[in-house]
Amino acid sequence: MKHEITKSDISSQPRKYISRTLYSLAVAGLLLIASHGFTGVNDAEQSEGLLQPRDVHSSVSALTRRHLGRYHYQPRPINDELSQQMFADYLENLDPAKSYFMAADIDYFRRNENRLDDFLRRDDASPAFEIFNLYRQRVGERLEHVKEILKGDFDFTVDESLMVDREEADWAVNEQELNDYWRKRIKNDWLRLRLADKEPEDIRETLATRYDELQRRITELDSNDIFQLYLNSYLSVVEPHTSYLSPRSSDNFEIAMSLSFEGIGALLGSEGEYIIIRSIVPGGPADLDNRLQPGDRIVGVGQGTDGEVVDVVGWRVDDVVDLIRGPKDSLVVLDTLPEDTGLQGPTEAIDLVRNEIQLEEQAARAEVIEVPDFNDDGSHKKVRVGVIDLPTFYFDFDAYVNNKPNYRSSTRDVRKLINRLKREDVTGLVIDLRNNGGGSLLEATTMTGLFIDQGPVVQVRDNQKRVDLQEDNEPGMAWDGPLVVLVNRYSASASEIFAAAMQDYGRALIVGEPTFGKGTVQNLFDFDMRNPNKDQRRGQLKLTMAQFFRIDGGSTQNRGVIPDIRLPSAGDPQDYGESSLGNALPWTRIEPAEYEADTSLQQLLGKTLASSEQRIQNDPEFRYLHDDIAEFERNSERKVVSLLESVRRADMDSSEQRRLERREAREQLASTVIRTPLDPPAQSQVEEPEDGEEQDEEDANEPDIYLEESARVLADVFLLQNEGRTLAPAPLVNTTTISAEISTENPLSDEHPEG
Repeated sequence: MKHEITKSDISSQPRKYISRTLYSLAVAGLLLIASHGFTGVNDAEQSEGLLQPRDVHSSVSALTRRHLGRYHYQPRPINDELSQQMFADYLENLDPAKSYFMAADIDYFRRNENRLDDFLRRDDASPAFEIFNLYRQRVGERLEHVKEILKGDFDFTVDESLMVDREEADWAVNEQELNDYWRKRIKNDWLRLRLADKEPEDIRETLATRYDELQRRITELDSNDIFQLYLNSYLSVVEPHTSYLSPRSSDNFEIAMSLSFEGIGALLGSEGEYIIIRSIVPGGPADLDNRLQPGDRIVGVGQGTDGEVVDVVGWRVDDVVDLIRGPKDSLVVLDTLPEDTGLQGPTEAIDLVRNEIQLEEQAARAEVIEVPDFNDDGSHKKVRVGVIDLPTFYFDFDAYVNNKPNYRSSTRDVRKLINRLKREDVTGLVIDLRNNGGGSLLEATTMTGLFIDQGPVVQVRDNQKRVDLQEDNEPGMAWDGPLVVLVNRYSASASEIFAAAMQDYGRALIVGEPTFGKGTVQNLFDFDMRNPNKDQRRGQLKLTMAQFFRIDGGSTQNRGVIPDIRLPSAGDPQDYGESSLGNALPWTRIEPAEYEADTSLQQLLGKTLASSEQRIQNDPEFRYLHDDIAEFERNSERKVVSLLESVRRADMDSSEQRRLERREAREQLASTVIRTPLDPPAQSQVEEPEDGEEQDEEDANEPDIYLEESARVLADVFLLQNEGRTLAPAPLVNTTTISAEISTENPLSDEHPEG
């Protein structure tokens, strides 16, 4: 189940340009979140067990349809085709694993499959409530059956398997078929806990508590929750970045917009009955710790060192968020299923200290990498490469409007870093935009101006087909030398605007993975701004109103930015990012802007690419990466898991053996890569590992092969431009670090006005 977990790039509020990642924290899991901001829950309908739509839902539905018709970038007609997709989406959100409804139930519901559009025009959500009322009954029946299953034991020597990917599965035709699925499902749950060395009675208690909690949460859902699920089934069919924010979601948005909230800094979403890490907030505790990764599933949450770990399988996203958030400096323990191990486990416990997540912790940083250029006699000289790591395109709007001279912006910080790197005598720059989810459009434009003289940067077309050209009008460049932009699949929005401009101008080589492909702009409409009834809040609507286009006329939408030099990575680009989202707007193009491109870098691309491919083929770290990619793809293609304990333990032992062998090999290579800090980073540091945290030390010492290869690519460009040759194969020998720390000095002392 793929849901939109992104941001509003441009808000209709005064804070026009906002952080993509922080907005995501407010709206993650929107389709499954509980809208407790509504008031006046009908107690009678709860006691009768039948939920019904309320008057306020009709009002919100009408407002939503009206806004979509007037303002959406590409509205869809409300017709039978939309009705069919809406029907399928609503069922998938309720029962993604096809584990509660049976085929006869679905056949009964199909009488409205082509009529939801008619109900929508009347602002009548009653079909959604009819489906949900039977769903709640079916859940109760299944969970009663689970209690019976848990009274027995399992034989893990029987050769059978569980289908874990049920997207293509048929609905069960009878209760016996559904019972067999649930027996295997509980057996797999039990085996995973058994592999984590849990005792049988502890396992029985854990699973009983899990499903009791699931039943309680389903029972507590009210008519407001069902309406939200229904409305977002409609909106996700229109376009994946358009969504309804309930009053509670709106409140979370305001918390996120304060740029200071206490937690671990992770964006959560849902995938079936699991809570999944969508992305990590730069500078937050999870980012600094580096163990929690996108794609990992959270199955339990505990408080403090001695607190009980609460099983959260089947929970709603907002409730898990509430468990993870907490006071600054307090400890939270996450029981996770790492992405690379898949659903078969085992779990891994990750303890994190909560902290405030602020703009300061997302500031740009820099380092110097020295790439050896060997001679035939074994001697070498060093090509010094500057690296600027930019986690987000940030802009402290409040400080700016209050005329504070030291207001923080990514462009100002990067300019300062460039000037410091010049003093370090670097020959080229790598701009690292990996995992940069975007942020301020204004900052993407001014950042581009640091590397071009003058000219257009991005085109923005609205729903009336009017095109607004964003330009850099400041003459001069902060850096006119060799440039590489490093991107990955999580580089999105403003990152793609910057990378695309650098590519179109021929100003930089783009290295890494194809980017996310989010080329649309959202505005936020507050339905309560003129609502006279403050006791019945209506929430907000996030609406796609415009699209970004490159200066060459092509869009960043759907396709993203395709690197000039692609580095090895797992998965097909069609399986992640914008192209994997249902009903995403297609790639298209408009007339190009007038600009002058430099073709000299493209003339060097053939030799640079050949040199990079040779290094990748011979580098042991890239061989490890290829092994990891192959293992990941085997796991991701696995639609069934074995329920034989011997098979599962053999997989665990094999993974552990591979990890130990790799660590030993890496220790032998450690002397070839030396990373020595020159200047402590300005932001928070990862704490030293305590005893027993050997795995953490190992992870911290793993080389950043994508960054190192990008530095080598840049060295190739420098040598080709100056000597007509590329690097001889050689390891990196030294790395030093500097930062964009704001001090008591005049913050503009080594800057020029932004370009």
